[in-house]
Amino acid sequence: MKFLYNLLILVCVINLAACRDDFNYEPATGSELTFSKDTVYLDTIFSNIGSSTYNLKVYNKSNKDIKIPSISLGKGDNSHFRLMVDGMPGKSFNNIELLAKDSLFIFVETTVDIKQQTNGKEFLYTDEILFQAGNNQQKVDLVTLVKDAVFLYPQKFQDGSYESLNFGDTQIYGFFLDENDVVNGNELDWTNDKPYVIYGYAAVPPNKTLNISAGTEIHFHRNSGLVTFSDAVIDADGSIENPIVFQGDRLEPSFEDIPGQWDGIWISQDSDATFNNVIIKNAVDGLFINKNKLPVNLTNLQIYNCEKNGLLLQVANIIGKNIVTNNCGVAALNINYGGTYDFTHCTFANYWNRQNQTAVVINNGDGTNEFALQAHFKNSIIYGNASESLLMAPANKETNFTFKFEYSLIKFLNSGNRFDTTNFPYNFTNTVNFNNCLIAKNFSDYQPHFFNSSKNELMITDKATSLINFGSSVYAQQVPQDLAGKSRLTSADLGAYQHVSSSVE
Repeated sequence: MKFLYNLLILVCVINLAACRDDFNYEPATGSELTFSKDTVYLDTIFSNIGSSTYNLKVYNKSNKDIKIPSISLGKGDNSHFRLMVDGMPGKSFNNIELLAKDSLFIFVETTVDIKQQTNGKEFLYTDEILFQAGNNQQKVDLVTLVKDAVFLYPQKFQDGSYESLNFGDTQIYGFFLDENDVVNGNELDWTNDKPYVIYGYAAVPPNKTLNISAGTEIHFHRNSGLVTFSDAVIDADGSIENPIVFQGDRLEPSFEDIPGQWDGIWISQDSDATFNNVIIKNAVDGLFINKNKLPVNLTNLQIYNCEKNGLLLQVANIIGKNIVTNNCGVAALNINYGGTYDFTHCTFANYWNRQNQTAVVINNGDGTNEFALQAHFKNSIIYGNASESLLMAPANKETNFTFKFEYSLIKFLNSGNRFDTTNFPYNFTNTVNFNNCLIAKNFSDYQPHFFNSSKNELMITDKATSLINFGSSVYAQQVPQDLAGKSRLTSADLGAYQHVSSSVE
C-alpha cells in the first residue's frame, strides 16, 4: 500500500511538470530586451595589456521565456574584445535562453596591440555587441582608449629563470637600464613621447645617470619600483605645466587614489638625485633616500596615497622646497636615523583615514655621531587628522638631535597629556627650537582650511587668516614662487601654496 502511495505522488509530480510552460522558450523578437547601458566604456589600457573585466546586464522585460537567437561581436573573430555570456567564453553565441522578467550578465574584456591598429600614441578602439532576433537587431557599443608605451622588464632566460639584481644581501626581480638596448635604445633617457610601464625593479647602474624629461609618465606594476646603485643619479626635471608623474599601471578611475599599487623609488647609499616638479602617488613608500652623497634637491614635489611613508629619509642630506604630502599610512615625512635636512615652504599634511599615522616623524637612531640629526623647517605646515602631527624620538635627549622650526604651523593637541611639553623636545616656548611658530593645541586653533584634503588639494584658503602673510620674508626669498608658480615675495603664506579663494568649496 505504501509503495502504491509513493508511486501516485511521483506520477502527480511528473504530470504537474508536464503541464508547466515555463520551459517553453519562444524566439525573441527584439522588443523584449533592455540593457543596463547603451555603451560599455572600458577604461584606458596599455597596448598588449589586458583590461579589467566590465559587465553589461541584459534584461528580459516581457512576461514570456525567450531564446535569443544570436549574440555576437560586430567584428566577429577579428575583434579584440572578449565576451563571457551565461558562463561561456567566446565571441559569438546562439540560442541563449532567458526567463521572463529575468536578466543575464555579459562580461567584457579586451587586449589590443596598438601597432596593428595605428602608428599613433593612442587611439579609440571600438566594436559592438549585436543581439539578433529575427529581422530585428539591437546593439550595445564597446569603447576603450589604447595607449602605446615603452615596456621595461627583466629578461627571461632559456632555462626559464628571469633576470634579477643583487641588492645588498637580497636578490630582487629586476634589471639594469641599458643605454644601448636593442629594442628601446637608450633606456637611461626617458622622454614624454610615450608612457613607461615597468615590471620588476628598474635599476640605474653604478656611475650612470637616468634623465627624465618634463611631462614623462612612469607606471609601475605591482611589486615594482625604481632603484639606484652606487654613484648613480636620477635627474627628474619636470615643469609646473608638465610635471613628471610616477604611479601604478592600473588606469581605471577606481584605482586613481589607491595606496600601495607599487613599491616606490629608492635612492640607495652613495647615489644622488634631483626631483623638480614631480608627482609620486599610490606607492608603498613614495621616495626612500638612504645615505646619499650630495644634497638631494626636492623642489615642487608632491607625494600622495602611500601605504606607509611618503618621504622616508635615512641618514640623508636633503634640501626641500615646496613639498606637499598627504594620505600616508605611517607618516608623510619619516626622518629615520638622523641626517641633515633643510625644508622651506613645505606642507607636510596627512589625512590618512585610519589610526596610528601622523604627518612628521623624526628620530636619530641610537643617538651616536653616525646618526646625528640636523633639521630646519621654515615657513611650513605640519598638520593632519592625527592629534599630534609631529612625533620626535631623540635617543639621548639633546645629544646629536638638533632641530628648529621657524614661522611654521604645528598641530599638537597633546591628547591625554602623554608628552612633557615643559622639556625637550616638546617645549614649544623654547625659541631655540620653535621660533615664531603657531602651535594648534585644539581642533579649532590655526586651522589651515585646505581647499580639499580628500582630493589632495592642499592649498590653504582665505579662511586660514592666521597663516596668510605669516611666513618670514627672508625665507620666502629662498623660494620666491609657490608650487603653482605664484609669487610669494610681497606676502608669504605658510606652506607650499599661496592661499586661494574658498568661495567654490
